[in-house]
Amino acid sequence: MTEVLFYHLQGRTIEQVLPPLLEKSLARGWRVVVQAGSEERADALDGHLWTYRDDSFLPHATWRVPDAPQQPILLTAEDSNPNAASVRFLLDSAALPADAESYDRMVLLFDGDDDDAVAMARDAWKQCKARGFDVTYWQADAEGRWQRRQ
Repeated sequence: MTEVLFYHLQGRTIEQVLPPLLEKSLARGWRVVVQAGSEERADALDGHLWTYRDDSFLPHATWRVPDAPQQPILLTAEDSNPNAASVRFLLDSAALPADAESYDRMVLLFDGDDDDAVAMARDAWKQCKARGFDVTYWQADAEGRWQRRQ
């Protein structure tokens, strides 16, 4: 069954939250595809993941590279899975993929200060529940640690 995690961002950006989540995914041996809302956003994240921390390396590429199928983390603006990932991150109100059932896990990051993003997340939650996915909702506590909420 596909597990869908909803991460409610408040006071933190995707650029702050995404790298540690990707590091955890790689540590678990998962292949990941990250779907941004636009090609420009995917390119900006590509640059960010190379420089977000001096002492870390996240092996990744964009969907444009010839060896995209071999990449452990692939950034895209498309509804595809070129690297046969089992985990998909959805950013910038990206819609659930048509093949959502093929993923072990999907992670939807949304800005809690953006009314449109919250509405989209609520709609995605309803869609996921209707499709029988295991959904959970996460929000950071005062120390920035993710806590599962009811």
